[in-house]
Amino acid sequence: MTSAVVVGGGPNGLAAAALLARSGVEVTVLEAADEAGGGTRSHEALLPGLVHDHCSAVHPMAVTSPALRSLDLERHGLRWRLPQIDCAHPLDDGSAGVLLRSVAGTARLLGPDHDRYLALLEPSVRRWDALAEDVMGPLLKVPAHPLSLARFGLPTLLPATALARVFRTPRARALWAGVAAHAFRPLSRPFSSAVGLGILTAGHAAGWAVAEGGSRSITLGMERVLREHGGKVETGVRVTQASQIPPCDVTLLDLDPGQVARIYGDRLPARVRAAYGRFRRGPGAFKIDLAVEGGVPWSNVHARSAGTVHLGGPLEEVAHSEREVAAGRMPERPFVLVGQQYLADPSRSVGDVHPVWAYAHVPHGYDGDATGAVLDQLERFAPGTRERIVGLHTTRPADFAAANPNFSGGDILTGAETVPRLVLGARPARDPYSTGLPGVFLCSAAAPPGPGAHGMCGAGAARSALRHLGIQQP
Repeated sequence: MTSAVVVGGGPNGLAAAALLARSGVEVTVLEAADEAGGGTRSHEALLPGLVHDHCSAVHPMAVTSPALRSLDLERHGLRWRLPQIDCAHPLDDGSAGVLLRSVAGTARLLGPDHDRYLALLEPSVRRWDALAEDVMGPLLKVPAHPLSLARFGLPTLLPATALARVFRTPRARALWAGVAAHAFRPLSRPFSSAVGLGILTAGHAAGWAVAEGGSRSITLGMERVLREHGGKVETGVRVTQASQIPPCDVTLLDLDPGQVARIYGDRLPARVRAAYGRFRRGPGAFKIDLAVEGGVPWSNVHARSAGTVHLGGPLEEVAHSEREVAAGRMPERPFVLVGQQYLADPSRSVGDVHPVWAYAHVPHGYDGDATGAVLDQLERFAPGTRERIVGLHTTRPADFAAANPNFSGGDILTGAETVPRLVLGARPARDPYSTGLPGVFLCSAAAPPGPGAHGMCGAGAARSALRHLGIQQP
């Protein structure tokens, strides 16, 4: 029987494994940690029954992912849950940019920017089901829907600060800046609009959903698909050299390029080894999990119903903090993402104590303590938050890296979102998943289309592996 080994059991490794197993390949996943899932795990660090997500938490791209849809994870227990409001970006005057699932509803709340918002988003949202495969895959290929992709893609070329000029109001500009900042890169750079537009479009198509029971439910669903088709996961197996990988027909690596280069060394073609050595890492994340009695007392009423809240003030402040972080300097007021997943999924709470998930953008490898800065941003827009906190747990950049080597320096995106990375992945190649070694493929978030719990990097690598094996894809 044809066999495959997948090294690394994050969402991309598991997606690749499940898709290969469904095609009749005998698959073994080797995961270094005690449980699979990578960034798509959940834990109860503060209070039994109080569920916090380890890293990946809100999933606008995963809900519409062709890879996850093809695996039919709902049949294996996954349930998506939506908050009343997808996202809020409060400002100091008490107002907020508010994102609803509905494009028209969001546009109405943006007042003078109604027509501009509709013109920017509505055409691509309407076509998202057809566009998703093109947008969430390698860019260097013949698109299935070239005209729709061009309509979506042209604005993504712009710096986010330039695209912000489309809007008149501080609320619309701040809302856009917060979504664009998910890319962890200066908003003045070309292509810095790409990630934000992808998130907005997918989110309007399906909502900023969370997984019922925690993001671990996505992992469990993929594991069940894998086992249903005869695959297996072995945990506690850390691979540091190629000789540790069992003999197999194809190998897929849910690892960052640096680990791949260390494992295979001189066996890699020189050009590939050099490209992997040049692979740039991005800024880090400093995360705090909070147990908050009664929830966060936001000044803005919309933020009290929002599954995600962006804390960074106006566009200019977000742009400044992202520029500072990219330059290796810790800003006084960092950009902070707050997750209130319990609003969509009350099963995560314990009575009136609720799990609040928050992380700040910090420089790569930051070794300071950003707890105070994160709490200050919360107090700025929700006075009295500190008085309600009954538990707190921090995850520093070094802690992220220790739990998942793909997150070196706290870089939870597995690489800087530079233009070459967005267009080419880890290196220039006809097949962006190929490592240059026959039968060995890169399937981590370093490959196209990049980070997220959508599994599309794994799906792309699985397709390459099946072509190598001469197996027709289902």
